[in-house]
Amino acid sequence: MAAKIVDTVQALIAPECEKLGYELVDVEFTKQGNKYLLSLSIDKPEGITIADCELVSRTIDPILDEHDPIPHSYYLEVSSPGLDRPLKKEADYIRFCGSLVEIKTYDAINNRRKFTGKLLGYDAGVVRIEQDDEEISIALKQIAKAKLVPEF
Repeated sequence: MAAKIVDTVQALIAPECEKLGYELVDVEFTKQGNKYLLSLSIDKPEGITIADCELVSRTIDPILDEHDPIPHSYYLEVSSPGLDRPLKKEADYIRFCGSLVEIKTYDAINNRRKFTGKLLGYDAGVVRIEQDDEEISIALKQIAKAKLVPEF
């Protein structure tokens, strides 16, 4: 049920976020104790402020109320994706080429399921990273989670 809610919410609000000049990075729907939480993360090239989060929240709240994709009460949270931004779409792997990333796979590749290295590129459904001077190719469909690793 959560996956269907996430898909429905994404379809409803992604166009609205784009109209406002934001990228909808992620949508999560979780239960925390006896409460439900709809978490959205947004981004734009200049970064996200509290005012940006408030604007998106005020804009999408009536849309969610009108379409009512969640059958019970929930809390809405809009935030920045943070420095360890998740990589969800093909475009993310292209945009963040050259960045340090952490990738977790569904199945082991070379007896490993976790990889950390420089993102070398993305092409035809395959992500390439450099880890310990070795180039590793990982099919996008094998990636369970991927995120940027902040560098200081």
